[in-house]
Amino acid sequence: MLNIALIFHSASNPNLGVGALTVSEVEIIRRIAAARGLQVHIDVIDSLSGGPVCVEGPDVAIRRTRLLRRPHEVFGLIRRADLVIDIGAGDSFADIYGRGRLLRLFMMKYMAHLAGRPLVLAPQTYGPFGRPLSRFLAARSIRRAAIVATRDRLSTDCARDLGYRGPVIEASDVALRLPYDTPAPRPAGGPVRVGLNVSGLLMAGGYDRGNMFGLRMDYPALVREIVGRFRAHPDGCELHLVAHVIPHGTDAGEALAGLEDDHRAARALAAEFPGVVVAPAFRTPSEAKSYIAGLDFFMGARMHSCIAAFSAGVPVVPMAYSRKFAGLFGSLGYDRTVDCTAEEGGAIVARILAAYEDRAALGAEVAAALARGHDKLAAYETALGDLMARLAAGQGAGQGAGQGTGRL
Repeated sequence: MLNIALIFHSASNPNLGVGALTVSEVEIIRRIAAARGLQVHIDVIDSLSGGPVCVEGPDVAIRRTRLLRRPHEVFGLIRRADLVIDIGAGDSFADIYGRGRLLRLFMMKYMAHLAGRPLVLAPQTYGPFGRPLSRFLAARSIRRAAIVATRDRLSTDCARDLGYRGPVIEASDVALRLPYDTPAPRPAGGPVRVGLNVSGLLMAGGYDRGNMFGLRMDYPALVREIVGRFRAHPDGCELHLVAHVIPHGTDAGEALAGLEDDHRAARALAAEFPGVVVAPAFRTPSEAKSYIAGLDFFMGARMHSCIAAFSAGVPVVPMAYSRKFAGLFGSLGYDRTVDCTAEEGGAIVARILAAYEDRAALGAEVAAALARGHDKLAAYETALGDLMARLAAGQGAGQGAGQGTGRL
């Protein structure tokens, strides 16, 4: 039995994007195990509690704990594992979200190093790192990893800029593998279904409520302009407001309410614009993706809501607030992202409306880029499968970077 610990994953995060990473990682591990005849047990080390659980099964245990309150407990779970996989919540391996989050991330990485367990850096965003200490700690941890995988070219460049010269697997986002239900065919002649994800966080101005992401335009005004234009569109569009961060009465939800809560933001907009459809408060990322898959066109500021559309073949315009959007989609040759940190609101609206009119071409571009994404992700899955097979055979992590000696 191969024991695998997942760190900086979550099975109950209000952000369905983080849940999508966890569900997809578990699916990848299960597929590898089945293909290679391995038995695995997966511990998801999850700091949140009370929310809906998005991944279950006899091979999975959700280990709820608090890193800063019970570090010994977290360290014990890591020591019990044969292999530790860290996905950095997708984009937390950076210092743009503040010191607290990065401190927790570094603590868990270095616990794996101290325990002498092979650490896999699953495909994620690397950087940006603006502080010298962040750069130093990130560089040392990357050098000790058994597998270094990124999800885009910008992150690969960041790893190189930090001084890492070992092998890098430039993969893609594991959420391309997120399972979902294919929508039933719709009768011809119905309204065009347009989806818009509105970020509660951006509506609030970021965590500091002071435009912390440096948006060039007034985001709430931009959203209202987009809603107004599609409501008045001559095609008679049916506009769906789709939330992707949804607190469900969790303790984290108390702090997130009114700040990160996309569903609250969507309901407030629907009160201003009668006739707009508010999508359900999804409990799992697969539920959200299944809903998004039934739309004809999509746009959004939560990257994983856009990945859900993209990986379901829906024409999509990602609305970027950080470089992770252009990094991920651009690395796959999909260049329809609009940049809210560099473009004026009017230009963004014009590009979105033009993309809507050109959505058949977008659909073809999505299909081609998605195929590239699956091919790139397969390289990560092969490397992870090889490592799992070596560990299961009692051969350790093999030669090369990150054999896990426990020396810091």
